[in-house]
Amino acid sequence: MKISLFIAVVMLTFAAQISAQKTSRIAFYNVENLFDTIDNPNDDAEFLPGSKSEWNTQKYQEKLGHIREVLLAMNKPIIVGFSEIENAGVVRDIIRNQKAFKNYGLVHYESPDARGIDVALIYDSSKLKLLQSNHLRFNLPSEDKATTRDILWAQFGYKKSSFYVMVNHWPSRRSGTDESDAKRVAAAQVAAHFIDSINGLRIHKVIQALEGKPVSMAGNITENIIFLGDLNDHPENNAPKIIDERLDPMIKKESGPTQGSYFYNNEWGILDHIYVSTSFYGKTKVVPNSGMIHNFPFLMEEYKGNIQPKRTYAGTKYLGGYSDHLPVSVDLFLR
Repeated sequence: MKISLFIAVVMLTFAAQISAQKTSRIAFYNVENLFDTIDNPNDDAEFLPGSKSEWNTQKYQEKLGHIREVLLAMNKPIIVGFSEIENAGVVRDIIRNQKAFKNYGLVHYESPDARGIDVALIYDSSKLKLLQSNHLRFNLPSEDKATTRDILWAQFGYKKSSFYVMVNHWPSRRSGTDESDAKRVAAAQVAAHFIDSINGLRIHKVIQALEGKPVSMAGNITENIIFLGDLNDHPENNAPKIIDERLDPMIKKESGPTQGSYFYNNEWGILDHIYVSTSFYGKTKVVPNSGMIHNFPFLMEEYKGNIQPKRTYAGTKYLGGYSDHLPVSVDLFLR
């Protein structure tokens, strides 16, 4: 009886500790060309009324509604990183006049991307305090000016703890996977340098890493970091491996009909990633094995015998879907 009573007390205590922790979600979503209908100096001609895509206000509003539907299905993450957004205005339109997102703030910087797309994030300001933010701008190999998406970063405070979030959208594979590899490696090196710098690593290690020399980063990460993004690379490719040396990958291949976040050439792959630092403990901590690719039924469709994301367009043909990417997320314990 005494042993049984002791076990019961232990279990009740453990249950009480778990219930005292609130699980919140941090997500990333490539929303596939979220453009408004207003002409601006950037290259948005493809998504204007009168263009081949016949983009208009009705389609734009439907797209915004789809994104809200996804965010609510993910239990309204406290932070969401976005890619393929035209500007700050389209992100504001996602949350504008929405009761569910009335406390959400926005972090955005205009990128010099040739296609006119940026990255951004929204956050629940009733739970998190934005401490600082900025962007990392860089030139790609053999280019004398920046022509790609910036890497956005923000530091958030929760009670007495803090953590960094980085939002990425690395150069595409449009010119060929091997031919464009150096561009994504350049983006990875910039991101890695920032990770190393906020962790106060000795300068000679940073220089060696940037020069491509083998440097062990094990045990050096002391700041809490969540790294999000569409890297346009799979986990085993060169550029993601640079981040993998510093942070732990949370999005992994799953079994079942959807084995990745992106479907191309009849194959699933993981292009949308989340990495976290192993130091992420304390007042906030990452829930182990909580990385998830969300394949809600309304996001999917069957096409030519394959289950795949229901996208907005196929070429210039309007499909009325959500995105060609699936959203990914990781969970936190907020104590």
